[in-house]
Amino acid sequence: MHVVIIGNGISGITAARFIRKHSDFAITVISNESDEFFSRTALMYVYMGHMRLRDTQPYEPGFWKKNRIDRKRGWVQKIDQGDRVLYLADGERISYDRLIIATGSRSNKFGWPGQDLDRVHGLYHLQDLEAMEAASAGLERAVIVGGGLIGVEMAEMFHSRHIPVTFLVRETSFWDIVLPPEESAMINRHLLEQGIDLRLNTELREVVGDEQGRAVGVITQSGEEIACGFVGLTAGVSPNIGFLQNSGIEVKRGVLVDENLQTNIPGIYAVGDCAEMRTPQPGRRPIEAVWYTGRMMGETVAHNICNPDTPVAYNPGIWFNSAKFFDIEYQVYGDIRAQAPANHRSLYWEHPDGRRSIRIVYDAGTEVVLGFNVMGIRYRHEVCQHWLAQKATIETVLCELPLANFDPEFFPAYEAFVLAKYAQQTGKQIQTNHRRGLREVLTLLGK
Repeated sequence: MHVVIIGNGISGITAARFIRKHSDFAITVISNESDEFFSRTALMYVYMGHMRLRDTQPYEPGFWKKNRIDRKRGWVQKIDQGDRVLYLADGERISYDRLIIATGSRSNKFGWPGQDLDRVHGLYHLQDLEAMEAASAGLERAVIVGGGLIGVEMAEMFHSRHIPVTFLVRETSFWDIVLPPEESAMINRHLLEQGIDLRLNTELREVVGDEQGRAVGVITQSGEEIACGFVGLTAGVSPNIGFLQNSGIEVKRGVLVDENLQTNIPGIYAVGDCAEMRTPQPGRRPIEAVWYTGRMMGETVAHNICNPDTPVAYNPGIWFNSAKFFDIEYQVYGDIRAQAPANHRSLYWEHPDGRRSIRIVYDAGTEVVLGFNVMGIRYRHEVCQHWLAQKATIETVLCELPLANFDPEFFPAYEAFVLAKYAQQTGKQIQTNHRRGLREVLTLLGK
């Protein structure tokens, strides 16, 4: 059995590792991006000088030979699923018995004039990092287009080298399609405090180039021209599946897969950012371009290829994500919406410094907690997940709230303020009956 994996990101390499754990199948991983697997989320820290590129590579060079995982640098142009053959750009043909498509994402482009000029890049691939590095010497200003996590990362990268940044965000408030209004306003303030030239309600019309084909500025929809030497396109990402045209593999926005991560073609699977669930689980999106879901998909597809008689369904569990907006850490668990529906009640407390907040959302009828949004404070993943899985009520959560706090021991605790806010909203006085500590956390989780 020969398993070929297209893509060497977290989902593809996890699949390779677990196929090797479960079997002696031949494994080939094809990538045109890099020879080595690396942590994509750590690229920003390479630019900022906190890490070296090799520090982002979790496996020693001998890992691949030891585990009998062959790697091929190449670009797959075509899949002949009838004959089970891949055609590479250099003319090579590679046959397979099972195929895993793990080609990840590509930065969105929306047909802006000048979007393909030199020094116009997203922040996804290793080549994007290299382009940023090459353009940074003597760079007087960068313009970033599109709000969201990738845009903030790129802004922080340039800011770390004292390169001025203009940030064009078409929405009325930063990332307001995801963050509730108060948290979105917090990030607006924080970006401005960092010296970022944040332009809300501002869209890109055109990237301006010079005679050498390099970006030298942008023009906004209002006609304003902003001079710059680099344009970051961070208006989201899309599945990287252009090469599947006319392959017979069903695609929509991504590669359509069933609960076992198999496509419409037997023996062909898709995982990670490029995979689109035909029937996503309640509370989950069809495509989720986050690191941990890619890893989980890789494990699931490995099991299903190696154990076809006992397949398991992909189960991502309760939604969570985490990120950092410069100095403000962000965690979300469960169902938190930018615009709350009528049955959602929100308990929201914000620190007077405007850089920390806790939001607990619960059902107005049942009082079951639906989600947590935490800014500038760390909450324990296992505890929040436990409450959500057990459908704990708001009063149960508030009684146990100190157990969620994962800030260092001598950091200030804010649970009393959250309880006071609840009392102000409802007239109910709640007392916590738990101390913060590992023993109490393990007791709560039944460990």
